[in-house]
Amino acid sequence: MDSENDDELLHPKIHPLKLFDAAKSQQRLLYACAPMVRYSKLAFRQTVHHFGTDLCWTPMILAKEFNRNHFARDSDLTMSTPTSAGGEVPTIAQFGANSPLELSRAASLAAPFVNGVDLNCGCPQSWACTEKLGAALMEQRELVRDMVVETRSRLALDGWAVDLSSANANADTESRKGRSVSVKIRVHKDLRRTMDFITTVIGDEHRRDIDWLTIHPRTRNTPSSVPINLEALEVLTSTFGTKLPILVSGDVFTLSTLPYTSHLLDPQPTFTTSDNPSLPAEQKGANGVPKKLHLPHLSGLMSARALLANPALFAGHDSCPWEAVDVFMNNVARAPLPLKLGVHHLTEMCGPGFGPDRNAALLTKKERIRLTEMSNWIDVIDYLDEIRSQRGGKDGIARFA
Repeated sequence: MDSENDDELLHPKIHPLKLFDAAKSQQRLLYACAPMVRYSKLAFRQTVHHFGTDLCWTPMILAKEFNRNHFARDSDLTMSTPTSAGGEVPTIAQFGANSPLELSRAASLAAPFVNGVDLNCGCPQSWACTEKLGAALMEQRELVRDMVVETRSRLALDGWAVDLSSANANADTESRKGRSVSVKIRVHKDLRRTMDFITTVIGDEHRRDIDWLTIHPRTRNTPSSVPINLEALEVLTSTFGTKLPILVSGDVFTLSTLPYTSHLLDPQPTFTTSDNPSLPAEQKGANGVPKKLHLPHLSGLMSARALLANPALFAGHDSCPWEAVDVFMNNVARAPLPLKLGVHHLTEMCGPGFGPDRNAALLTKKERIRLTEMSNWIDVIDYLDEIRSQRGGKDGIARFA
């Protein structure tokens, strides 16, 4: 096979906007795996994709280091060629950057191997904000606009453009040459500032500067233990959801227990009872049960912690099945992970998770502790084989051809 055809195999062929269209045609929301530091590696992305996740993010990559160090590129961006069995795993490379030049250069380097690039404007960690990265960019809307505009221009120069305003837009998204540009944000305490931010970053809505937007409806200082701001989510999706696709990140624990509804959600989230007698009548249903917000302009769901614990979340499982462990272990065999990282994935998957049944853990706490004491992958496999055999799995962990 000649080198040109070899290169062709490396180039992803699916533009993410086509995934949004496909999900909508199937009367459902798009499902996405959030960027997670250390955890969004290739083997895990392949696993969640196997169970219905449409679009996966890499961990946040520091654009400056990515541009200057080939070791950083090899470590931070691990991809695989599509296989007949697994197909392409649509992947978004997320970058941490505060310079139009650095982001555009990093996007140019990554574009041949990913389906799109994303700018992180939501990481609340103190080190990131000190470096003017992540959530600190929520105070720099003009800079963020300049970064996405410069990145689009660089991708166009390299031949990866998608003209969203022309009659050829559909053809561009069908072509392997198209690469998306997106932004992931948090919200401000004063929601008007968030609306100004989004308006600035989108630019001309008929020739917008980003393909879609991911919203984590918490502020920079709001801990994950506090529920997401549903009022902010409703306002932002109703205002901007008709202009571009919007993903929501945060509190996506199971499909059946989401704190909002959509005509694209099936099954509809369950309704919970309320002990609050002072709840206004307009917020209650026929049986006195609180109504859930209906978000008709929401396009997709992004999950982090819940997917880490249950890679089969978007396949409709409320807790992690043994099959997900099988798939993950086979993917690790092909795309190796460091032992401690792989074992951490396993302890998360075999723990109680975030579903309604807190007794659904595949391994007991004592068994999970024993797993962390393993010193090599052979012992891990033997131990899981033993546990599976004791619990009805005839041959332990399934081995795929």
